[in-house]
Order: sequence, then structure tokens, then C-alpha cells
Amino acid sequence: MFDQILQLVKDQMSGNSSASAAIPAGQEDAVHHEIATHIHDGLQNQAASQGGAGGLLSMLTGSMASGSPITSAIEGGLASSLGSRFGLPPMATGAIAAALPGILQKFAHKANDPNDQSITTDSMASSFGGGGGLGGMLGGMFK
Repeated sequence: MFDQILQLVKDQMSGNSSASAAIPAGQEDAVHHEIATHIHDGLQNQAASQGGAGGLLSMLTGSMASGSPITSAIEGGLASSLGSRFGLPPMATGAIAAALPGILQKFAHKANDPNDQSITTDSMASSFGGGGGLGGMLGGMFK
């Protein structure tokens, strides 16, 4: 799941000139990795509080705007981390954080697209824990 999120981050950042301009030259991979880590961890935390992958997907689909609970939960920690780890000023971290709704929207779209198996409810349940049908209910009992 992390690799799919990282690819979404790279795709979104390359198509967003203000966000990509905020990333210091030569640090793109490290910044993309940091963004993907915060998104993955934020989604994992939200999945736990939303009753698993199904609840997370419902929440993602229902609230894609900036200021949504998921976006807000990820933005604060991400901006702080980008500032402290990479020395980015608030203007730069804000431009990068502004790309989060687009990344989460693409994530939700992929998860809801029956023709795209790169992100599924089951893969979300496996990565984030719980809520993925019978497999999610049984957890790792048969692994």
C-alpha cells in the first residue's frame, strides 16, 4: 500500500507546479517519501478510528475537500515534519499540504474503481488493519 501511495504522491507533485517548486532540488525523493509516510500513517490511524478500511473509504469518498478530518489530521504533522527535516518555510509546506486533498481524492478514486486493482478495500484492510470483509474480521488468523 505504501508504494501505491508514494506513486500517487509523485504523480500529484509532478503535476502541481507550486508544490513541486517548494521542494528543494535534489531532495524530491526524500520529500515524496516523507509525504507518503504521513499519508499512510494518517490513513492507518483514520482506518482504526473509522472501524477499518470500509469506514475509511466511506469517509474519504464523503469528504475530499481541504479541511476534511483526514486531510487536517495529516496536514499538521506533515507541515511540521517538512519544516524541521528539510528546512522548508511555512509558505512551501503550505503549498505541499495543499496538494493533499488531490492525493487523497486519487486514492479514493482508485479504491472505488472496480477496473483498477492497485488499491482495493482488501489491500487497505491488509495494510491499515481490519474491516476488509471476512479476511478483515478474521485478521491474520490463517497467515
